[in-house]
Amino acid sequence: MTGWYPHVRGHRSLWHLLQPEEPNLLRYLKQAGYDVRMWGKNDLFSPRALADSVTGHDAVKGAVCGPNPFPVDDPRYYSFLYDPFLGDPDEHSDYRRVASAIEYLQSNPKGPFALYLPLIMPHAPYSAPQPWHDMMDPDSLPPLKPSGLSGKPDFYHLIRRYRRLDEVGEDHLRKIHAVYLGMIGFVDHLLGLLIEAVEASGHAEDTAIVVFSDHGDWAGDYGLVEKWSNGLDDCLTRVPLIFRVPGAPSGQVFREPVELQDFMATVLDLAGIEPEHAHFSQSLTPQILEGKPGDPDRAVFAEGGYAPHDAHAMEGRPERDEAAAQPGHIYYPKLLQAIERPESACRATMIRTMDHKLVYRPGGVHEFYDLRTDPGECNNLYGQPETGEITQCLERRMLDWLIQTSDIVPKHEDPRGH
Repeated sequence: MTGWYPHVRGHRSLWHLLQPEEPNLLRYLKQAGYDVRMWGKNDLFSPRALADSVTGHDAVKGAVCGPNPFPVDDPRYYSFLYDPFLGDPDEHSDYRRVASAIEYLQSNPKGPFALYLPLIMPHAPYSAPQPWHDMMDPDSLPPLKPSGLSGKPDFYHLIRRYRRLDEVGEDHLRKIHAVYLGMIGFVDHLLGLLIEAVEASGHAEDTAIVVFSDHGDWAGDYGLVEKWSNGLDDCLTRVPLIFRVPGAPSGQVFREPVELQDFMATVLDLAGIEPEHAHFSQSLTPQILEGKPGDPDRAVFAEGGYAPHDAHAMEGRPERDEAAAQPGHIYYPKLLQAIERPESACRATMIRTMDHKLVYRPGGVHEFYDLRTDPGECNNLYGQPETGEITQCLERRMLDWLIQTSDIVPKHEDPRGH
């Protein structure tokens, strides 16, 4: 929403959200006369920034999953695999959020509008309304990425131990993966309803629809579930980014790397709005509207984790997460690991090209993968003599990126000599 990386303003915490003095896409749209509506969970704005950036917000709370079918002493209890959603699909909170947007479209809005729908799904716990919960046959899916790989960071085996995932079988992990794909299927269904509503409203020729996600999920890969703050595997970081833009050729697929923050510059470009702050977002309109290929040599970046001076930002503080700090809460193993093994959540930065990935963790395990021969990221080649040259090249590019994006100078100027 800002075109900034997390390190620019310290946004590496669930509790440090966008501040009123920080620019963001939705505020630009609101200032340009758009009616900006938001239905869903707010993991984006601090209270004052929310009031400045949207016309109206409704969390539209409701049930999101079925019950946990396992007793607390069962190894499967902390795996996040739940029973199917108990109600009808239209009782699910995400359905209600999309239904609110559809109702808005049916109200025949007169001016320009921007509807932001931050849905919960797909997200742990793994549970979906039927028939999506059991739509995918676990036995029909490709093999999961294996667990117990050498050369991986310590959080791989720590998560398995803290969550007792090392005691559950392969069939259970495959069912998790199948349900996760079913959850994506339910979101696809909701997207279809939204597209139909846009077309029925008469706005199909003047309204863009963008689909994106903030993160992925292991969902059984590597014997893991959910995500981790400095986990940077492709299944966590290579997320969807889909544009449906009036006048753009349909069916285009671009393989060249882009970054999720390119969303900001692209939407402002489509809306004809010039951003007023320095940023690192790149507009994708040449690809979307003209079919021009992206830059095959572009490197993209992601970052996460915490340094020792970030202790206040980490998950796991009992005074903040009182409920989750109790045994039996589904996030208890995660918070306990953060408290007992904070080094397993050390800071990490990733650089990825079309062919290679490097993850650098000061105080942790570095990773390097040749994605041409190892797309599953199973063979960590960091430190091997044959990869030294390309590793050093990527480290230099990462250093250049960190220096060039380390901060921004606000365009507001203060008087001197007063």
